[in-house]
Amino acid sequence: MTDIKFENAPDGTSIAFREDGKDDLGRCGFVWLGGYRSDMEGSKAEALAALARETRRPSLRFDYSGHGASGGLFVDGTISKWLEQSVHMLLTHGKGPRILVGSSMGGWLTLLLYRHLQRASPQAAQRIKGLVLLAPAADMTSDLMWNEFPDMVREELREKGVWMRPSAYGEPYAITMRLIEDGRHHLMLGTELDVQCPVRILQGDEDPDVPPAHAVKVFGALRGADVTLTLVKGGDHRLSTPGNLALLRETVLRLAERSEGVSV
Repeated sequence: MTDIKFENAPDGTSIAFREDGKDDLGRCGFVWLGGYRSDMEGSKAEALAALARETRRPSLRFDYSGHGASGGLFVDGTISKWLEQSVHMLLTHGKGPRILVGSSMGGWLTLLLYRHLQRASPQAAQRIKGLVLLAPAADMTSDLMWNEFPDMVREELREKGVWMRPSAYGEPYAITMRLIEDGRHHLMLGTELDVQCPVRILQGDEDPDVPPAHAVKVFGALRGADVTLTLVKGGDHRLSTPGNLALLRETVLRLAERSEGVSV
C-alpha cells in the first residue's frame, strides 16, 4: 500500500490522499470518490487501487474534509466544500485520461465534478473517459434526506441545526441543516445532464439507503449515447462482496481499455 500524502485544499484544509499504481505510457487511470462518512481505505477503494497496481495504471483516492485522515470537522462539511476539494484533487493529482468512480454520495459528487469540468475546464472534461457510479445518491440531501424525514426530525434540524441519525453501520451520525441547505444549490435530477463519455451505474436491488428507483431517476437524468444501469440481484448499499468487487473491477477496466482502443 502506498503512503498517505497530504495536500492543502483551497480553503486550507489538509486533504489526505493516496496515489496507487503507475502512470505507464499514459494509460487511462482511475479516480475514486467515496461516500458520505466513508474513507479511502474501504474495500471498494482498495479493490480499485489493487486494479491500478495490477494493470500499471495511475489511481487517485482521497478523504474529504472531516473524513478519514483529512483535517476538518465532519459537521462542517457541505456538498460545496467537498465538491471544491474533489475538483482541486483531480486537477492537481489526477492528470491524464481518467475514469471517475463514485460511490453513493461520491456518485453525486462525480456527476457534479464532471458538470463543473464541462463548464469551467472543457479540456479537463475531455480527459474523463468514463463514469462508474455505484448506488449514486444524486440530490441525496433533498430526495433521500429532507423529503423523507418525518416532521419531528425536520423541526429538530430547524431548531438545533443538527440531528443525530441512527445508522445500521455503527454509531449515530450528524446531519446538519447547513448540509441540507447547501445541497439545494447542487440539485441536478430536475434537469438533464449531457455526458460525452460512457456511464455505468451499478445498483443493488436490495439497497435500503439508495433505493433502485432512485438509481433509475439518475439514469433518466443522464443524456448520452452510452449510459447503462445494471441491477445487482441481492446487492445491498455497500456492494462489497467478492462478486460485487469483481463486477466493479471488470466495469472500470473495460472502460479504461476501451478508451485506449483495446478490443474488449
